[in-house]
Amino acid sequence: MSGGVEERPGLHGERTLLAWIRTAATLAAGGLGAAGVAGRELGHGGAAVPFILAALCGAILLARTGVRYHRVDRALRQGLPLDARADALLAWLGVLAVAAGALAFVLTS
Repeated sequence: MSGGVEERPGLHGERTLLAWIRTAATLAAGGLGAAGVAGRELGHGGAAVPFILAALCGAILLARTGVRYHRVDRALRQGLPLDARADALLAWLGVLAVAAGALAFVLTS
């Protein structure tokens, strides 16, 4: 701190926040859209399950963005290491669910 003004570490936290929001919104909206298409095209709800899982992962990530932003901002201010393992695992689970759903959709259509 210099002169009573709190120094900011730059826009790293804001860029990280926006990247996570984009990832979460893409998983949520894409998962719901793909679930609708799979359900209509194949005529049964079983094909939509992986896409619904991806949408759920996206929704959870989206709900956690505020908490994650404050943790990243605090870590950057204090020089602590960033830890996003749980969120990264959730994002990967959503992406793998989309891939599994797409493979199942292609094989059954």
